[in-house]
Amino acid sequence: MEEKPGQTVATAEELLRIRHRNGGTVPLIANAAQRSFEQRRGRQNIVLKARQMGITTWIAARFFLKTITRPGTVTLQVAHTRSAAESIFRIVQRMWEELPPELRNGPLRRSRANVGQMLFPRLDSEFRIASAFDEGVGRGLTLQNLHCSEVSRWPGNAGEVLAGLRAALAVDGELVLESTPNGAQGAFYDEWCEGSDVPRFEGGLVRHFFPWWLEPAYRGPAVEAALLTTEECELVARHSLSAEQIGFRRGLERSYGQLRSQEFVEDAESCFRVSGACCFDVAAVERRANDAPAPREVRRGGALQVWLPPVAGKEYVVAVDSAGGGAEGDYAAVQLLEVQTGLQCAELQQRLRPAELAKAAAELACEYNRAVVVVERNNHGAAVLAYLETNERYNRVWRDGREAGWLTTAASKPEIIARLGSLLEQTPERFMSRRLLSECRTFVANEQGRSGAAGGAHDDLVMAMAIGQAVRARLLETRRR
Repeated sequence: MEEKPGQTVATAEELLRIRHRNGGTVPLIANAAQRSFEQRRGRQNIVLKARQMGITTWIAARFFLKTITRPGTVTLQVAHTRSAAESIFRIVQRMWEELPPELRNGPLRRSRANVGQMLFPRLDSEFRIASAFDEGVGRGLTLQNLHCSEVSRWPGNAGEVLAGLRAALAVDGELVLESTPNGAQGAFYDEWCEGSDVPRFEGGLVRHFFPWWLEPAYRGPAVEAALLTTEECELVARHSLSAEQIGFRRGLERSYGQLRSQEFVEDAESCFRVSGACCFDVAAVERRANDAPAPREVRRGGALQVWLPPVAGKEYVVAVDSAGGGAEGDYAAVQLLEVQTGLQCAELQQRLRPAELAKAAAELACEYNRAVVVVERNNHGAAVLAYLETNERYNRVWRDGREAGWLTTAASKPEIIARLGSLLEQTPERFMSRRLLSECRTFVANEQGRSGAAGGAHDDLVMAMAIGQAVRARLLETRRR
């Protein structure tokens, strides 16, 4: 039976104890963010939050209570690292240790309690932790409660891990995804964008946003009203912030710099845009994504999208980014551009082997007035070029000097990505594909300065478009000489 609003709060405050920031244990008294979550939660929830708001502790407490009060309950909490998962487990361990002895030695006696699992045999219930690093996490379980912590920082293909965990969740199970932001890319960002402030349908994610000022402890030296900046005055007017809260905010700026808006969020848009290291102007990409037209024609089961048909007398370029073609590997990508304007006319994204990709590229090139085909010759590209010549007998292939195809190097890649970024800002109307724009949003630079897809994302469409725009610019330059 679903608990009534406020029931969890009352039970937690009566029964559970946690470690206080200053040491010692205290009753778990719900703060503003925790109470807000309880009032608005759905069956599936996503939480975007500032640091140390108590949400992770609250979800742990909530699911611990459900585990020890509902027979046959299995709860799993998954964190971004093993040490973080063990830290959460210690919170739950303390909650159990602080229960009345008659409960710990009676119905809530444990048969196992190691660093990652509690078993309650009399209830046939279980509380587990894991990390997103763990291979096959969640497999073989049927879960009633699933808590995924710091999802924006999960390693590898976080979306794939999350999909596997969801498959283990019972139909009526409860899900909470929570995290601080980490750039406008990745599984958590995508889930947040798909969520809603109210559930749109049964099973839809309910969004919860908790800015730093909901935490009462976040106070600093008071700032005089006469010394407030324009931005600070707007925050005071909009959110009724106190002089002490403004003082705390100034301290954050000194300590965290640009990362302040990531670690101590203030709104659900800028916290994503300022965090991470997207190579493109995220605001420009999102504006174009909102205005991008639907394709006029779709082929290959949706893999090939067409916006502009071929026009007699116009010249086109077909840019190809190849892949191995395996069922779980990267996609092959083809971008078809009009040479004079750079308009995106068609786009193919599909897992194709080199021979299949060569055939698809040649067919598109023939359809568009025997377009020039440019293939990135790195890795599988050499095979695509060979199949174009031998199988497809297609000879309108772009050459860089004597070599057929385009070679992406540490020197050429930054140049073509910078060109694409400039075009996205200055002439966004060239770009039609929401798939492409989605990849642009997740195309990031790492700490070493190298660019590519964020973990779990793809960049095949981006690279094909960047190569296509670079080659069409060279073609135009050659003709002007």
